[in-house]
Amino acid sequence: MRSDLMKSGVDRIPHRALFRALGLTQEELDRPLIGVVCAKNEIIPGHMHLDRIAEAVKAGIRLAGGTPIEFPSIGVCDGIAMNHEGMFYSLPSREHIADSVEIMANAHPFDGLVFIPNCDKIVPGMLMAALRVNIPSIFCIGGPMLPGRANGKTVALTDAFEAPGAVRTGKLSESEAADIVEHSCPGCGSCAGMFTANSMNCMTEILGLGLPGNGTIPAVDSQRIILAKHAGMKIMDLVRDQVLPRQIVTAASIRNGLAADMALGCSTNTMLHLPAIAHEAGLAFDLNHVNDISEAVPHIVKLNPAGHHFLVDLNNAGGLSAVMKRLDEMGLIDTMARTVEGTWAQRLERAAIRDDDVIRDREHAYSQTGGLAVLYGNLAPDGAVVKKGAVLPEMMVHTGPAKCFDSEEACSQGLREGRVQAGDVVVVRYEGPKGGPGMREMLGPTATLAGMGLDSTCALITDGRFSGVSRSASIGHVSPEAAAGGLIAYVKDGDQIAIDIPNHKVELLLSPEEIALRRQQVVPQPPKKVTGYLKRYRAMVTSANFGAILKDE
Repeated sequence: MRSDLMKSGVDRIPHRALFRALGLTQEELDRPLIGVVCAKNEIIPGHMHLDRIAEAVKAGIRLAGGTPIEFPSIGVCDGIAMNHEGMFYSLPSREHIADSVEIMANAHPFDGLVFIPNCDKIVPGMLMAALRVNIPSIFCIGGPMLPGRANGKTVALTDAFEAPGAVRTGKLSESEAADIVEHSCPGCGSCAGMFTANSMNCMTEILGLGLPGNGTIPAVDSQRIILAKHAGMKIMDLVRDQVLPRQIVTAASIRNGLAADMALGCSTNTMLHLPAIAHEAGLAFDLNHVNDISEAVPHIVKLNPAGHHFLVDLNNAGGLSAVMKRLDEMGLIDTMARTVEGTWAQRLERAAIRDDDVIRDREHAYSQTGGLAVLYGNLAPDGAVVKKGAVLPEMMVHTGPAKCFDSEEACSQGLREGRVQAGDVVVVRYEGPKGGPGMREMLGPTATLAGMGLDSTCALITDGRFSGVSRSASIGHVSPEAAAGGLIAYVKDGDQIAIDIPNHKVELLLSPEEIALRRQQVVPQPPKKVTGYLKRYRAMVTSANFGAILKDE
């Protein structure tokens, strides 16, 4: 056993003495030692119940003959960190989480790992760590939040973020906003729609590192506790058979992940995290292939914020196994890809599609192409990403004058002051991986646009990124970013920008001569001054089209 490095033999007498200090018996030390990586904390709603999940996981490990040893992970709540300095730390926390798990798992050589995350950067950070450490691993997330009820309708976090703009424009009263505050997030779990947290939670299952139901069973459902016990038991099988994460997450499973991503209309942040996950697995990830998959895969599930269904509805409809069954019917996935319990072909034998409205067939799909698209053009020669499944039909093709802001705060202020008019293309720059640093989410501006009713006439383009809550023509990840000298740094108010999402294009309508002249006259704004972790992050982070991973050297 790998753990023998720290517990067996004469030379490990002092080590065993320290294990005795923890209250571990020799019988427990004789068993495989399983690290339980739990992200429980009291600041993230999706994490506040993870101690219960961890206890169930540990019970399962003990039932199957192992000894669980829990250790923690940090986490940032993107919703609470939104619209202030805290968001600079959200994406960088992904690398810190991956690094910290690597440190713990190698300093204390466990025989296997069970990961218990639930939100945004915590899930991809742990996925990266699992592939980097590459010892038997399984994921058991905390599960999605249920939607709430406010003002007589079903609501979620989307409604809370759009409420400020609606209040300012008189579309929502303060008492109605108060009802949203009280009831849009009714309890524990990752926020109820297909935002980044649930997008990545679903990926743990699609990529094969979670049991069926892992991505969709609600946080408050007893089936979540039962699943956690089964995950604890399953890790012992993986340890016994030495099934490693890199044997599960292969090129085939990454392609399956992208196909499911398109079918589900996941957050644009998957286009940051999947390349980073592939990198840790030693796999190539070419952003150019994303559109090929998107063109082949219909958008068959539309969840909040793009649609009126929620994660609980997807779970009741058969969950992700049912989605994969539907995709298999169309010949769009590789069913021989492995999971923690055999192949997808074996898993699909047990799958059932229980609601044809939630999980549609090709004939009744919301779109014959996928929910995400990568745009190219002189404004984004290395790509930009849009959640096209959440774009209103009238904004799929749009040309309008640029309204430029050099930070998220400046954009938010401009929106409050009425400087953005119908038809504008809002440009928010110096918010990329280096420029931010940390590539902040622009949920504040996009939610304000929606709340003000401008989402049907205005687009927003940024070298930053978006929350999965964002909708409409929100185009992010513009690469190269402004701080790296990308063309987005040279756009001026009034310049015409053409967006053609069906044809994957985004163009600044200036002549090559004018662009060359501007590059001579304008120097990109110096990056914001930062210290500490953000300074180190800025020095090492790469472009968004590479997943904003850190340089290897």
